Amino acid sequence: MSEGQGIALERVRRVTNWRILLLGLLALLGVGVLAAIIVLQQRTEQERDRAVARQQHTFEVVIRANQLSGAISAAEAALGRYVVSADRTLGQQYSEQWARAAEQLTRLQQLTRDSPRQQVQIAQLRRAFEARGQELAETALYSTYKRHNDAWGSYYRVRQSPARQNVEAMLTRVVDSERVLLRDRTRAAGDLIGNSSFASRILTLFGVMIVVGAVLLGWLAIAAEGERAAADAEATAQRERAAELQLAVDAATADLRAEAHERAQAEAQLRQVQKMEAVGQLTGGIAHDFNNMLAVVLGGLELAKRHLHNGGPDAQQHIENAMEGANRAAALTRRLLAFSRSEPLLPEAVEAGGLIAGMSDLLDRTLGDTIKVKTRDAGAGWTVWVDRHQLENALLNLAVNARDAMDGRGTLTIATGGSTLADQEVGECPAGDYVTISVVDTGCGMAPEVADRVFEPFFTTKPVGKGTGLGLSQIFGFVRQSGGEITIDTAPGKGTTVKLYLPRHIGEPASAAADAPVPIAAVAEEPIAVCAFDILVVEDDPRVLGATVGALNELGHRVTSCPDPLAAPDAVAKMPALDLIISDVLMPGQTGPEMIAGLGERLDGVAVLFVTGFAGEADPELFGGRAVLRKPFTMASLARAVSEAVEYEARRAAQQAA
Repeated sequence: MSEGQGIALERVRRVTNWRILLLGLLALLGVGVLAAIIVLQQRTEQERDRAVARQQHTFEVVIRANQLSGAISAAEAALGRYVVSADRTLGQQYSEQWARAAEQLTRLQQLTRDSPRQQVQIAQLRRAFEARGQELAETALYSTYKRHNDAWGSYYRVRQSPARQNVEAMLTRVVDSERVLLRDRTRAAGDLIGNSSFASRILTLFGVMIVVGAVLLGWLAIAAEGERAAADAEATAQRERAAELQLAVDAATADLRAEAHERAQAEAQLRQVQKMEAVGQLTGGIAHDFNNMLAVVLGGLELAKRHLHNGGPDAQQHIENAMEGANRAAALTRRLLAFSRSEPLLPEAVEAGGLIAGMSDLLDRTLGDTIKVKTRDAGAGWTVWVDRHQLENALLNLAVNARDAMDGRGTLTIATGGSTLADQEVGECPAGDYVTISVVDTGCGMAPEVADRVFEPFFTTKPVGKGTGLGLSQIFGFVRQSGGEITIDTAPGKGTTVKLYLPRHIGEPASAAADAPVPIAAVAEEPIAVCAFDILVVEDDPRVLGATVGALNELGHRVTSCPDPLAAPDAVAKMPALDLIISDVLMPGQTGPEMIAGLGERLDGVAVLFVTGFAGEADPELFGGRAVLRKPFTMASLARAVSEAVEYEARRAAQQAA
């Protein structure tokens, strides 16, 4: 670089530094002007608001004093009418008017509590008021005791008594004091207007200064144009360096993405391992429980067999023990089917608020006296199409979890509501109306890492023996099977809110829906007496078919068996009479509901009873409201189911005929 170039560069630097200093000064000036404008505006508004408030306060004190004076005059007038007429009703009016005057005095004292001087005056006014009240009360007592002459004399004597004049004087003094304050405050308001005008002039001056600064900045901008050419070269170099930096950033970003992808794969593998651990835990638990139950069944049957051969007296007891073990195994199977969401629901139109109200006694007994239960129904009468018993079990399960989270002491709130959701606004819910049920507790809450796993099977934070980890996962399965969604909102120390979203059903709530399958209890104590019916049994399993036919024959019915649903139409055609069809649900080639639908008009007046232990993919609507008997079942429950199915068909035929 030559000496001339160096001098020119130094000159440009000095000019640039001078411009930077000037621009900085203008910026500071602009900031100062803006701050001054803001401060002046705020102070002006505050002073104006205070002045208006003080004026309003003065007006209120004057009005309250006038109201007190009027109340005293009204009380004295009522006393005069009472003395003249001796009517106790007028005496009561006097007491009420004087009490109203005392109330006005109390409010006046509250209004003037910000002024010690006025409080002194109010104290003097109260003493005069009490003295005046004593005089008037003595006059009223004369009339009360029918001493009318004394009452008239006392009344005319106290009409212009010193106490009355003292009260009027004190009221006048309070009003005059407030008027003086009003005058002072009005003057202060005028001063405020003057200050505002002065502030306006200052702001105008600042505006002129800002305009001048803007002109100067414009001149500097024009002067800076000559230096732009030199800055362009530097900018080009900066862009090249920025491009190199961007390439480095892109390379680093690619590395980070690759690392994130690897981490996601590792997390997916970890989740798969956890799932396999859960499956293993489920398999082991099922095997353990079934082995225990089968031990009871096999042991009881073996002992019963030995006692039957030996003539022992305990064979009946051992058979009953075996049946109890079999029933427990059947109950476990139903729980597993509900957990796997393969158990068909028995839906009906349910009004959530009414269902919760009907559970109040059950909740109180379950949660205990130390848990306060609140319910709030804002569901607007909306109904949902769900399995009533499954919903009750879900709410009871949530309530028990909340009780444990509150350590047996706190408040549980169950609230219903209605919400209109956009598509996938909550989970995978499609757009539409939803009934919400919120279960809110005041318990310990959960950390985020715990809340993320609460719906996983077998995950629980409870000690060993206090929980299985299936409760929330079963609720999750029920809600999803019902077409809804479940959310949880929790934080440590802030309690937990679990909210169920269930699709709204357009229809009136009923104890049982017309098109819903009717459940039949799987266990009963004794067979009930039934009439003999002509029955067709359709069952693909020959052992179940033989057992069912044998049980029906034992009950006195006339039974025809059919091992294939596709052969059912021919079997129906060959039967001389038919009262009832008992059909399994899932069978090879055709399901039971599909078979019944295919028979069509040939089943007019014929009852239908579905028997199932696993409904799988069968559409519940295909049941057509007909009875469903759960496997395994006893002869007593089979007899009851046959009678109820025939009676149901008879009622439906009568309704259609009507």
